[in-house]
Amino acid sequence: MRAEADDLLELLALAEAVNDQTLLDEVSASADALDGRVRRHELDLLLGGPYADHNAIVGIHAGAGGTESQDWAEMLLRMYLRFAQRRNYKAEILEQSAGEEAGIKSATVSIAGPFAYGYLESERGVHRLVRLSPFDSAKRRHTSFALAEVMPEVEQDLEVTIDDKDLKIDTYRSTGAGGQHVNKTDSAVRITHLPSGIVVTCQNERSQIQNREVAMRILRSRLLERQIEAQEEAARQIRGDHVAAGWGNQIRSYVLHPYTMVKDHRTDHETGNTGAVLDGDLDDFIDAYLRFRIDPDSSS
Repeated sequence: MRAEADDLLELLALAEAVNDQTLLDEVSASADALDGRVRRHELDLLLGGPYADHNAIVGIHAGAGGTESQDWAEMLLRMYLRFAQRRNYKAEILEQSAGEEAGIKSATVSIAGPFAYGYLESERGVHRLVRLSPFDSAKRRHTSFALAEVMPEVEQDLEVTIDDKDLKIDTYRSTGAGGQHVNKTDSAVRITHLPSGIVVTCQNERSQIQNREVAMRILRSRLLERQIEAQEEAARQIRGDHVAAGWGNQIRSYVLHPYTMVKDHRTDHETGNTGAVLDGDLDDFIDAYLRFRIDPDSSS
């Protein structure tokens, strides 16, 4: 790529010397193509974390605010499903808890594809929505919050060791869709990891065995994420830039009224095309975050 850039510089000098507009246009087009290749290669280098090439498990949780936040959580779920579709990733909803009037209380999604975790890691944190509420008869502006968890998926107990004696496993009747079989058998599974207090549930599958397998997948990923967070926390303490992961520390705001804008508060990257972002077009935000993580001065 460096050799190609040197060749283009020579061609540019020649085109300017003879004032050849056709050649100038060709050099410009070649330079744009080269720039795109360089940026893609830089992005590949940025995806160099120990779990970047893993599949991802994304958990979405509605914040306080009832129906408003539950509807926002469902919008986020759709955004990540559309992101997966855009990249030809395979997305599978592992667990979903419906909202009381609309939306969802929570959902867990497996997203499988090349570097799925490496890309989606940037989405971990609190997301804020500002809009005119479709559930408010007075059409007032509301602010809603939802939390996105992003974990590398672990298919085998290579990175995480789980002792059976540390598990409390309960079964109960599923309450979601699925017909009479689902509702009349104790097929749903709840697993509590006693040392960490992590609780995972699954009731989507028809059999108790399948639900237990899915729940264990989620548990392994959550335990691995705890390990990663502990390592990152130790590094932050050394650097002195610790920030508590509270509701006031949202990573991104989505404003639909009185103007339209999506802004990432870590990188300052923003766009007015809220529709595209909510439809899964996250590439620019992910690119900005990966570059920011390596060099905070590179934020847009």
